Amino acid sequence: MVLLTLLAVITIGVVRLRNLFAVVILGGAYSFLMASVMIVLDAVDVAMTEASVGAGISTVLMLGTLYLTKTEEVRPVHTPVLPLFVAIITGAVLVYGTLDLPPFGIADAPIHAHVAPYYFQNSIPETGVPNVVTSVLASYRGYDTLGETSVIFCAGIAVLMLLKGRRARKGAGKPGKGGKA
Repeated sequence: MVLLTLLAVITIGVVRLRNLFAVVILGGAYSFLMASVMIVLDAVDVAMTEASVGAGISTVLMLGTLYLTKTEEVRPVHTPVLPLFVAIITGAVLVYGTLDLPPFGIADAPIHAHVAPYYFQNSIPETGVPNVVTSVLASYRGYDTLGETSVIFCAGIAVLMLLKGRRARKGAGKPGKGGKA
């Protein structure tokens, strides 16, 4: 409950602040807390990904972007009533969609009835990996994991290319940097 309360407080802070530097730092803290929530839920692989990508790489890329842009958000022209209404309706629909789910953490949930027994029985003989989670991620779902890694890598390269292009345009008008004297 403490982690969820801190997540809610950080979310409110992100929405209320206009200083983008503070928003980026709070976003990194939010990702770190989400990684902590994943550890509490025994999803260590997801927690490590969230910590490295969410709290680490994303925060560094956002700080790099802020270095090249403004650090204060412009005041909105319109009131945020319509976006707030849409967010509340979307949240209500998502909560309504969870009402038919089985209780959290039960072993006989329908999702565990098909593939999970096969993984538990055949993981070590087929892959030779003693950890079932690692065998699923690295062997059974290896192409999926490779695809996710490729997407994250391409997104990072694209951000770096955008930042480099911004820096080149910024220095183009100055003498001695490719601009007219």
